[in-house]
Amino acid sequence: MIGGTAAVVGIGATAFTKDSGRSELALAAEAVRAALDDAGLGPGDVDGMVTFTMDTSPEITVAQAAGIGELTFFSRVHYGGGAACATVQQAALAVTAGIAGVVVCYRAFNERSGRRFGAGVQGREPSAEGVALGWGLPYGLLTPASWAAMSARRYLHEYGLEPEVFGHVAVTDRRHAATNPAAYFHGRPITLADHAASRWIAEPLRLLDCCQETDGGQALVVTSLERARTLRHPPAVVVAAAQGAGRAQEQMTSYYRDDIDGLPEMGVVARQLWGSSGLGPADVDVAVLYDHFTPYVLMQLEEFGFCGPGEGAAFVAADALPLNTHGGQLGEAYLHGMNGIAEAVRQLRGTAVNQVPDASRALVTAGTGVPTSGLLLGADG
Repeated sequence: MIGGTAAVVGIGATAFTKDSGRSELALAAEAVRAALDDAGLGPGDVDGMVTFTMDTSPEITVAQAAGIGELTFFSRVHYGGGAACATVQQAALAVTAGIAGVVVCYRAFNERSGRRFGAGVQGREPSAEGVALGWGLPYGLLTPASWAAMSARRYLHEYGLEPEVFGHVAVTDRRHAATNPAAYFHGRPITLADHAASRWIAEPLRLLDCCQETDGGQALVVTSLERARTLRHPPAVVVAAAQGAGRAQEQMTSYYRDDIDGLPEMGVVARQLWGSSGLGPADVDVAVLYDHFTPYVLMQLEEFGFCGPGEGAAFVAADALPLNTHGGQLGEAYLHGMNGIAEAVRQLRGTAVNQVPDASRALVTAGTGVPTSGLLLGADG
């Protein structure tokens, strides 16, 4: 059990842009140095590094670029955005086990000016994952939006809803982004009418249902709670952490399950977080839910028990829970969820731009439609 033994003590990011003009390694090093400075630590204090797969900057290379010396722990978590919260889980495990004292988690990429996930599947090495994708590629399911659209369509059919319900997530995110100076869409809120007027990408998903593409980096620093209490900021305690993959799990194309109108992998995460912490939906003050596509936010709320099946849109419309207070990936930046963890830390510190009064517990989730992860973070004491 790692609950209450480790904490996030530093957060740092680059500017979020559409054309950074710098290498992904430079972005990673800048974010790491910023996170260490935020924690009041130096490169010499770090002995562990965690990142994702799909990252072009290996742990040892980032360590060199940031001035970090010997490492006793280094790790990569698979499945794209599903790895975000699991980086903190692995860091906390390493700290709790005594394998490392200070671990940096990071993600940095030129996703807009370089990778462009929205451009669809291009050259790939042969792999088992490619075989799974190959069942849909010949029929036009070429992009993440088209993969998500399959589940979104079934969700609407199952609960007798129309695509307009997804707009509540987009409007909520953009409302928060509008007051966040770090957000790409700062000063640019939208209305439900704007959402409904945006062009189709892959029905039933419109442009404003899809997250943006971003250049940038984000890093987090994790250490023991005991040490965290001696550092610069109030610690964001890792109350619980979990990973989850469901039955018949694929990456974004789990179409051969009995039902495709939910997120069973996130249900696996939810059961672990609630079970290991002894907490439940009523104990959460703010939620930062992975929002690469709006329908998956509604499904997550339902998997975690904040509302019943098919009730996610009404729950969001009622502002029943502070949600994605930084603007989310739709409004702030798409850094595979790492910027969402940073927002949860700010909320617990009391320094968020859209601060929830007396926030003491935050739920954060990672990528949906893929094997995923989640965190419950809490204020100390």
